[in-house]
Amino acid sequence: MSEKFDYEVLYIGAGHATFDGAAPLAESGVSVGVIESGLVGGTCPNRGCNAKIALDEPVKVTREAQRLNGILKGDISIDWTKNIEHKQEIIDVLPQGLTDRLENAGATIIKGFAQFQDEHTVIVDDQKKVTAEKIVIATGLRPHRLDIPGTDLAHDSEDFLNLKKLPKKLTIIGSGYIGMEFATMANESGADVTVMLHTDKVLRKFYQPYVQKVVDDLKKRGVTFIENSNVQAFAKKNDAYQITYGDNQTLTTDWILDATGRIPNLDNLGLEKIGVKYDKTGVFVNDHLQTNVENIYAAGDVVSNDLPKVTPAAYFESKYLMELFSGQTQDAIEYPVIPSVVFTSPRIAKAGMSVEEAKDKGYKISTNDLANYWYYQVDKEPIAESKQIHDNEGHLVGVTEVSDQAENAVNALLPAIQFKFDRKQVNQLIGIFPSIGYAAWHRA
Repeated sequence: MSEKFDYEVLYIGAGHATFDGAAPLAESGVSVGVIESGLVGGTCPNRGCNAKIALDEPVKVTREAQRLNGILKGDISIDWTKNIEHKQEIIDVLPQGLTDRLENAGATIIKGFAQFQDEHTVIVDDQKKVTAEKIVIATGLRPHRLDIPGTDLAHDSEDFLNLKKLPKKLTIIGSGYIGMEFATMANESGADVTVMLHTDKVLRKFYQPYVQKVVDDLKKRGVTFIENSNVQAFAKKNDAYQITYGDNQTLTTDWILDATGRIPNLDNLGLEKIGVKYDKTGVFVNDHLQTNVENIYAAGDVVSNDLPKVTPAAYFESKYLMELFSGQTQDAIEYPVIPSVVFTSPRIAKAGMSVEEAKDKGYKISTNDLANYWYYQVDKEPIAESKQIHDNEGHLVGVTEVSDQAENAVNALLPAIQFKFDRKQVNQLIGIFPSIGYAAWHRA
């Protein structure tokens, strides 16, 4: 440990941008401190990815059972309260497990809110001074809240994931990842769902024809979409809530979810005091994840960049900083292909070059009608299609798929995109048959 500082590396925040790299860094002999005001693990394990996928599993199973009606006997429905309880059983153990992982590696966890005093010093809960040679800002994102009258009457994603009783009428403001995933869950679990869009587009970062397939399916299932809603106010009305929108129109609902996005969690961190540059998109860093203040770095969702704000990106950055701080590399970070998926039913997954960019470059775009491919007929998927993009040399450079198995199909193709396999190399890959991976490679 440095004689001058309490720690060689101090992380602010204990999510994936921290613990995936902080634990092996501590094991390498570097003195590591981790400051966390909430649950160790941050958003993903406690109020994000892990929680939502647990709640989504019964949705996925129910949809499949509906398609196989006549083969399977009996009605299957979701008990929302039991689903929430099951979710909690799965995630309750995660914070302690991650705490043990960090502490067993030699890292010290400090509970509380951190604020910079100077570039090497933070004050925890306005009383405890902690110093470090290097400091990593890994505070992630938090839910955005609409700045309108009655905004305190709305709820955020964490509230939804802890709803012990599902409201009869649920209104979601926003149509990004969170809005669409939660709309799918609530609709399948029996709620009357309305989604209010800021514009006329849903899931803007995904291939729109595939998004429309998902939207059309949700509409058939009873979900209402209000485009260009221009939400203006929330108000309490007897035992319900009133939303004012559009041209002085109103909508009455039992519960409001504000899913209008997520913003960098930087309030009261004291970045202005030490001169770290940032804006509403996050902290500015160079190609070594270093801020404009030499000894201060940032990683994960709080960084201002064009990468998908997903767990694998935070994991990769955390691992990179571990290698940088332990002397294993001095090179700039080189990002791999980072896939993304929205867990609607069906899912939409993508990796590499987009269809729009491929059209601009004149690359070959292959369309695969998967709903009529035998493997997708096993569970009678009615919505299943993919587009694969090959460059002028025949390398697979991008893929997007809409299907119940889209995330697994895209995962199977990632090595080809990342390592630029040519046709001969692709043909040398023999997957397990029958499997979704084999089906994906067979089309590549």
